[in-house]
Amino acid sequence: MTFSVRKVAALGLLGAALAGCGAGAGTPSPPSARTATASPATTAPPTAAPGARPAKPAPAARAAVPTMAAGPQGRTPVYERRTGGGEKVVALTFDADMTADQGPRAARGERFDNPGLIATLRRLKVDATVFMTGRWAEEYPDQARSIGTDPRFEIANHSYSHYAFAEPCYGLPAVAEPDMAADVQRAFDAFRDAGAVNVVPYFRFPGGCYDDTALHALAPARVTAVQWDVVGGDAFAKDPDAVAEQVLSGVRPGSLVVLHCTRSAAPATERAIRRIVPELRARGYRFVKVSELMRAG
Repeated sequence: MTFSVRKVAALGLLGAALAGCGAGAGTPSPPSARTATASPATTAPPTAAPGARPAKPAPAARAAVPTMAAGPQGRTPVYERRTGGGEKVVALTFDADMTADQGPRAARGERFDNPGLIATLRRLKVDATVFMTGRWAEEYPDQARSIGTDPRFEIANHSYSHYAFAEPCYGLPAVAEPDMAADVQRAFDAFRDAGAVNVVPYFRFPGGCYDDTALHALAPARVTAVQWDVVGGDAFAKDPDAVAEQVLSGVRPGSLVVLHCTRSAAPATERAIRRIVPELRARGYRFVKVSELMRAG
């Protein structure tokens, strides 16, 4: 996840929400970057950083995915919401978080997945974008493949290890600047190893923390950083109605909502979705993936 000063303040009310992404206590530095202007350009597969293993060929469909133009010196652009037009569309995004060192917890039975949530999205016919860590895809390859081959969904990159790309960041350990692009590429490799096809060149910063250094370091990965304008507040929440109220009160035409796809850290999300979806549809909203949201501005 990533924020402006305004979003940091909002998330200050939800320290647990960011802990749900594997973070602890602390406050990220406000990003110095500002949202870039959408570009109609399409993208090629991310380029591997020095030292990373060669990327596997990307699916042909990737060529049509909208991205944003890079900034000065190739700085990674940042997208938060659709700003053009008043069409009632909203993108629901779900962070599938798992850190590189949480394997023992998974082995003891902790569930970092949420197949019930994915089943509910399918049942309700909701298009969505899942921001997945590479470690999650390695732990749940069958689910990663199922999500990544379903035309209703697209998989975006949430790093391999869910370590921070700027400090301080809610207690997350940090990725060294020279390793940032390789960490992102490693996650893309994990998705492809799992058999995912609908993989898009979008990236969400773990903990929502980034700065100019990170934006420059990610230039070789050729991704568009995707953030949000509505915080779902579902991490560690026990009350699905409270989550639903927070989403419903924040959505406006073109909104991008951040929620989670981890049972142990966000146990109320699936029940909240059962209320969020019909209520937004009753207001005239249509659910789209990030790629469709970005395509129109």
